Amino acid sequence: MKFTSILSLLFVALITFGCKSEFETVRTSGDAALWLQKANEYYDAEEYQRAQTLYELSIAPFRGKAEAEQIAYRYAYTYYYTRQFVLASYYFKNFATTYGGSNLREEADFMSAYSNYRLSPVYRLDQSYSVKAIDGFEEFANRYPNSERITEANRLIDEMRAKMELKDFESAKLYVDLRRFESAQQSFENVLKEYPETQRAEEIRFLMAKSQYQYADLSYVTRKGERFDKAEKLIDAFIERYPDSQYSEEIMDLSKKTTKQLKELENVRYQSTGSRP
Repeated sequence: MKFTSILSLLFVALITFGCKSEFETVRTSGDAALWLQKANEYYDAEEYQRAQTLYELSIAPFRGKAEAEQIAYRYAYTYYYTRQFVLASYYFKNFATTYGGSNLREEADFMSAYSNYRLSPVYRLDQSYSVKAIDGFEEFANRYPNSERITEANRLIDEMRAKMELKDFESAKLYVDLRRFESAQQSFENVLKEYPETQRAEEIRFLMAKSQYQYADLSYVTRKGERFDKAEKLIDAFIERYPDSQYSEEIMDLSKKTTKQLKELENVRYQSTGSRP
C-alpha cells in the first residue's frame, strides 16, 4: 500500500514536471508563432499566468500585424483574471488608446474603470481608487452615451459615491467625538455640498446644530456669545426646514438652552456696563 502511494506521488510529480518542462520549452524557444499558439491555448484553458508570460513575449514580434490587437486585448485580461487590477486598468486603457477604432474599445474602456472599481475598499479606508473608478465610468458614459453598459456604470458610480459619503460623514462625526468642533462643522458642510442628494441631510443638520451648541458651551466666556449666536441660527434653520423631525424634542431642548445661555450672557454684559462709574 505504501509502495503504491509512492508510485502515485511519483506519477503526479512526473506529470507536473512534464507540464512545467513543456512551458519552459515554449518560453525559451524563440518561436513567436509557437508563443502565440500556446498563449491562446493557456488563455482558453484559464491558465492566465502562463498565457500572460507568452503574450508578453509575443507583443514585440507581432507589433503592427493583424494578431497584435487580440494579443493586447487578452494580455490586459490576463492581469484582470489574476487580480492584478492596477495593471489591468492600465493595459485596458492602453488598448483603448492604441486601438481606437477597434470594436473592442468600448469594452476595454469599461474594464479599465471596472478594474479600479475592484480595488475600491471598504468605506473606512482611502478611497483613491473609488475616485479613479468614478472618473473612468463618467468618462465612459460621456464617450458611449448609448452603451448597454451605461446602467451598470451608473449603478457602480452610485455605489462608490455612497461609500465615499459614508466615509466623509463618519469622519465628521469623529471630529465631534474628539471635540474638534470647527473641523466637524466644516466637514458636515462639505458632505452637504459634495452629496446634495444625501439621505442624511436631516441628521447632518441636526448634528451641526448640536455640536455647535456643545462648542459654545465649552468655550471661554469671551467666545461664548458669538458661538451661541451661530448655534441659535443653526437650530432655528433646522426647525424651519424640518418641522416634523424625528429630532424635534432634542432640538427644541437645545433651542431653550441656547436662548437661556444668550440671555445670561446679555445680563452679564449689561451688569458689567452698568457698574462702570
